Amino acid sequence: MLPLASRSLTAGSAIASASRNGVASLIQARGYAAKHGPPAKMQKQGFINKSKKRRNPQDKVDPKKFKRTPAFKPLPMNVMKNPLLTEGRTELQLPTFHPEALIESNIAKVMEFPLESNVINRMGVPKNLNIEYRLLAKPCAVVRDITLTTLDKLDAASSQSSKDNRVVLTGSSGCGKSVVLLQAAEYCKGRGWIVMYVPRAYHTVDSSTTYVYDSRTRTYVQPKFSWQILRRFLDVNSALLQELKTTNEFPVERKAPLAAGSTLVNLINIGLQEGSLAPSVLSTLMSELSQQTKYPVLLALDDFQALYTRTTKYRDPRFEAIKPYHLSVPRLFLEYASAKRTFARGAVLGALSQGRFLLETPLELCESLGLPYPKPAGPYVKRIPELVEYSQGLQKLAVPEKLSIDEAASVFDVWNHDKALHSIPDDDLFMSKYSEASGNARAFVWKGLLATLTT
Repeated sequence: MLPLASRSLTAGSAIASASRNGVASLIQARGYAAKHGPPAKMQKQGFINKSKKRRNPQDKVDPKKFKRTPAFKPLPMNVMKNPLLTEGRTELQLPTFHPEALIESNIAKVMEFPLESNVINRMGVPKNLNIEYRLLAKPCAVVRDITLTTLDKLDAASSQSSKDNRVVLTGSSGCGKSVVLLQAAEYCKGRGWIVMYVPRAYHTVDSSTTYVYDSRTRTYVQPKFSWQILRRFLDVNSALLQELKTTNEFPVERKAPLAAGSTLVNLINIGLQEGSLAPSVLSTLMSELSQQTKYPVLLALDDFQALYTRTTKYRDPRFEAIKPYHLSVPRLFLEYASAKRTFARGAVLGALSQGRFLLETPLELCESLGLPYPKPAGPYVKRIPELVEYSQGLQKLAVPEKLSIDEAASVFDVWNHDKALHSIPDDDLFMSKYSEASGNARAFVWKGLLATLTT
């Protein structure tokens, strides 16, 4: 039996040790503790390479060492020297996708997007289109009747407020909604519009970028994603933004504020230089674009239903799912989609992406667009009032479920010219693949034409 003093000393040491362990556990739970090395058992069994040193972040990185070469990238004709690659193959010659060429006589013709256009190069495309354009020698798309219908709506919206021009492209999976949206963005760029094209809006809610709570706006701001939008937006529209001026002063922390009358290029550069200010700069930029009447503005959003998801993959400090309208970027897009904020000239164009990411269209958006909901939905099924409010006033534009025979034949000729067909390209092969796909655009290419390479 220990003396009283010894027992007190031992108890005090235990309490102190428990306190230290509790603080250490709390620090580790918050992610601030130093990372410990792997267990000794794993090191002995050879799972850990001890000789590999961790790179110092301050060291210079060789860009050639970390450069990623995309898969299936086509080679130019002047690089291919082997007769096996060049025999019977010629340069792919297609008409250029220009606004003047988009007339009814050119329906069912495949056109290549101009090389000088920065919409594809800077803002990107959806993943499935990105793979197709790596396989093809040139990025191109077939002009369809729905393409001209969409462009006619945009021509009418060029002199109107975006309040009456909020359109969502709907249709079955693989019918070509994303291609029509890309064609609309390219068309508006050629017509002198200011274009903000977001090909993967799902990344605004999938917790792929950092987020910080802003007590001023009571939302979770997304600095990195906002910075990416600003950089790509400036690369595409720099010439037009140089002519537009700010109407109000923009405060900058620890620096002189940006005076009113500065160009929008200077405003964007502040967000690019100070990443923490990117969300505020993006919101201010959209407000300035809303007020100006010199150029029409197009806000094109693919994966449109991702903005209306009931729960995102972001988590708050209590590890509860954050609503999309509590995130800065989705909330900004939702305000323009619901006409809470509008462009004086322009339109909002979205495209649903069924089947991608297993993200279904929510009930509130289906009811607003008049779409069938895949699950039983009666009056007792809960609706989120915020999503109902954000989905009011949206117009539906249905994309045809099937390619026409002429449209599919033009696509068939392009892939045949690029030597993507293993079988003999005759009428029987074309009709068999068209019938197998039931005319669906994506299935005709991926499960029809490209499937011949595996037979």
